[in-house]
Amino acid sequence: MKISDIDLGKEPVLLAPMEDVTDQAFRLLCKEFGASMVYSEFVSSEALIRSVNRSLEKITVCDEERPVAVQIYGRDVDSMVRAAQIIEAEAHPDVLDINFGCPVKKVAGKGAGAGMLKNVPLMLDITRAVVDAVSMPVTVKTRLGWDCENKIIVDLAEQLQDCGIQALTIHGRTRSQMYTGDADWTLIGAVKNNQRMHIPIIGNGDITTAERARECFDRYGVDAVMVGRATFGRPWIFREIRHYLDTGEHDETMDNHWKLNVLRRHIQRNVERNAKGEIGGILHVRRHLASSPLFKGIPDFRQTRIKMLRAESLQELSDILDEVEARYLS
Repeated sequence: MKISDIDLGKEPVLLAPMEDVTDQAFRLLCKEFGASMVYSEFVSSEALIRSVNRSLEKITVCDEERPVAVQIYGRDVDSMVRAAQIIEAEAHPDVLDINFGCPVKKVAGKGAGAGMLKNVPLMLDITRAVVDAVSMPVTVKTRLGWDCENKIIVDLAEQLQDCGIQALTIHGRTRSQMYTGDADWTLIGAVKNNQRMHIPIIGNGDITTAERARECFDRYGVDAVMVGRATFGRPWIFREIRHYLDTGEHDETMDNHWKLNVLRRHIQRNVERNAKGEIGGILHVRRHLASSPLFKGIPDFRQTRIKMLRAESLQELSDILDEVEARYLS
């Protein structure tokens, strides 16, 4: 599969853009374990134009994580164009992705993200203008529609393609669903099987196992799959999926001690790369520690989890993980 001239190989598996999750430290780990392309956290176009420090941090990329996409969102043409030009000039990502899918109220409720599904003409105006404003490939990520009565994605996909985008990612839920219920891949498949579509279609939603990734490629014919929430505390999921797609077998080499060491490396990298230093890196990685399947099902683990999430120094957190390994994983 290619996005413009960027070759992502056969059956690529991508890391979804996620706020407060896909910082550079995490992207590098996912890349190491087989992610075909990684995406930044989403960046507000207006904040980027105002040179807000946090937004400038988000667009920083390095060669080790390439190919990498930076994702932006906004609600008017001018700010989106200006932000796109800043990203091209300052960050030089391989791909610029436009977020028309974020369902949270503070974004969609103000007309950005998935809020654009209620104003398709403006969505298309923004997309055309951004495509025309930069030389790098532009892609779009969106949802099936605003609600179950307005699943417009089949027609919308053609319209977005006509704007000049180089790939389209579809999350298999409406905005009103948020992240509840099961992702509906039938309409993703309908877009892919539309003979008028010629750009790559990337499917997103509920890819939690290697078997599900295989099923989505085979049943719906998508060009790539994108993994989101299932990566929390589990960057090795890309190795699991890649090995299964390539061999049809499960990778049995990753035991719990190996996985715990991956989490240790993630914490260390977060501390090293976080602008707020040690405490900032620890706070940022807590979501991964809280969600990691490595700790699921351990009996009487609640108090240890609380200690882990309250740790305020690298040494304190390291000591807790050593205790976890000795008590629960040996």
